[in-house]
Amino acid sequence: MEIPLSGNIKDTTLVKLLVYLNRGRKTGTLSLTTAALTKKIYFDVGDVIFASSTFEDDRLGEMLLKAGKISVEQYDKSVEILKASKDKRLGAILVELGYLTPKDLFWGVKYQVREIIHSMFLVEEGEYAFLEGELPTQEVITLKNSIGNLIYAGVNKIVNWTRIRNEMPHTDSVLRLGEDPLSLFQDIELSQQDKKILSLVDGTRTIKQIVDSSWMGSFEALKVLYVLWAIGMVEEMNHGKNLFSPADDKVKEEGTVSLSDILTPYTAEEEMLLKKVDDIFTRLNSMTAMELLEVNEKSDSETIKKSYYRLAKEFHPDRYFSSDDSSIKTKLTAIFDALTKAYNTLKDEKSRTQYVASLRAPKQQEAEDSEARAAEQYRAGIAEFKKGDFWGSIEKFKWAAKLAPKNAVYLNYLSLAYSKVPGRVKEAEEALLAALKIEPFNAEFHSHLGLVYMKAGLKKRAHTSFQKALKIDPENEKAKKGLMQTQ
Repeated sequence: MEIPLSGNIKDTTLVKLLVYLNRGRKTGTLSLTTAALTKKIYFDVGDVIFASSTFEDDRLGEMLLKAGKISVEQYDKSVEILKASKDKRLGAILVELGYLTPKDLFWGVKYQVREIIHSMFLVEEGEYAFLEGELPTQEVITLKNSIGNLIYAGVNKIVNWTRIRNEMPHTDSVLRLGEDPLSLFQDIELSQQDKKILSLVDGTRTIKQIVDSSWMGSFEALKVLYVLWAIGMVEEMNHGKNLFSPADDKVKEEGTVSLSDILTPYTAEEEMLLKKVDDIFTRLNSMTAMELLEVNEKSDSETIKKSYYRLAKEFHPDRYFSSDDSSIKTKLTAIFDALTKAYNTLKDEKSRTQYVASLRAPKQQEAEDSEARAAEQYRAGIAEFKKGDFWGSIEKFKWAAKLAPKNAVYLNYLSLAYSKVPGRVKEAEEALLAALKIEPFNAEFHSHLGLVYMKAGLKKRAHTSFQKALKIDPENEKAKKGLMQTQ
């Protein structure tokens, strides 16, 4: 469902906005403005990474003071120095004075960001707007926290019964477990009480019955249901059969996913996970739907569905939060999307039969198919690049170049993407040199290589590249400007 990217928060709700931007893998800034303040949340490919606020109590010093990390005396001293300083940040001053360790400061900034986001859930009326595009380059940390956990903590701050009741489905609605594995297996730390509430969602009980059956207060129980419903872990029972119902032994026995499947965390050593992810990712474009889902031609729909849910849990994009590998998110997302595409291809008998027949048919126009897939990867790479996901675009351009090794344009864009990533100048150079082997008289490629050398501080090499570009195309503006800068 499309959600307007601007409007009044009372008409949309922050919960729906956050889920929409996360599922849409948006990059940009969401601002929420009232008469008194403006607060912002920054998204990077759907993940919340930072937040800021114009409200004085949301400043770092005030946050640290309220959290008990610094004393009033320390706060006053640091602010006094801050006012006298032109370029120092409060955090740096607190560390220099010995009031905080660098580790404490990092904790404080992340705490500040979370508190700003959580406080935004309390705003019931205000203008919001999402500006898609690049993110600020300064003062931004990476907040590795799932959207589910952010919503969970934010909703728990709401104390307005009427608001939550109005934003949820009618209390006579029957709830069941959701069917989307992206929602079911997302990273969210539920309390034991919340898990007990979730166990009451069986596809037969209404919201009112669940609340009345709980051992918690009605408001607290409704808040738990609200957050589970908002993030898609539970949904209204308005079509199809429930995946799992403790009240129905047959459904329980044949169900695709159980409550235990959802609540039991997937455990694996990071090294083992990274190895498995890398292995599948490198073979992703050559794997059939059946290979990807670990099934065969004789597998029935139920077997395929179970395998899909098992693998979706194992390769859920939220699993990257526990890793220090900067590229794993891109890889997990690609694998998860491929699993979903494979499942949609094989989930019913008719489409499965057609797919198997297509695999058995003689391969025709293999070169044209490779070109088409390369072009598809190239277009996907351009889209990732525009969103600022340079690692994602690198992987797409690499595949395009692999599928169409004689197309120098793909190598040129691969170099451009590498040049946007710190410490990857060498890879950017190698990709352009490979492009120039294919098209040695391409002035744009020589100009681009000159820019790569300038970024690396190699002015002589940059100068030579710009000269070569101008020899081929004397009117090349990029080369003209570069040559002037390297003289």
